[in-house]
Amino acid sequence: MSVVKINVLTVPQEQRETLEKRFASRAHAVESSDGFEWFELLRPVEGTDDYLVYTRWRDEASFQAWMEGPMKAAHQGGGGGGGAEGGERPKPAASGSTVWSFEVVQQTGPAGA
Repeated sequence: MSVVKINVLTVPQEQRETLEKRFASRAHAVESSDGFEWFELLRPVEGTDDYLVYTRWRDEASFQAWMEGPMKAAHQGGGGGGGAEGGERPKPAASGSTVWSFEVVQQTGPAGA
């Protein structure tokens, strides 16, 4: 059964561009991961500073393997994306993060697709 992980990132207005650039530069860190099914970065339109990072995985084990491998490496400086000079780790763009987890129990697509 597929699982969905939604990372809720609180991102101040002045850090939005930084966050989006970092995600764009690290796309390769997830797209070829075993069990990966989908990714979306959702920018808030009004009423909140929370971005939603939606990922869908074949199963919980696939997500955990990615968390311990490519994701960990990307967040420890191995993923590029706006690092500071001199090898210093860049300041986080988000001021807070919460992960929501769901199992997919029903789904549908457009008729005739």
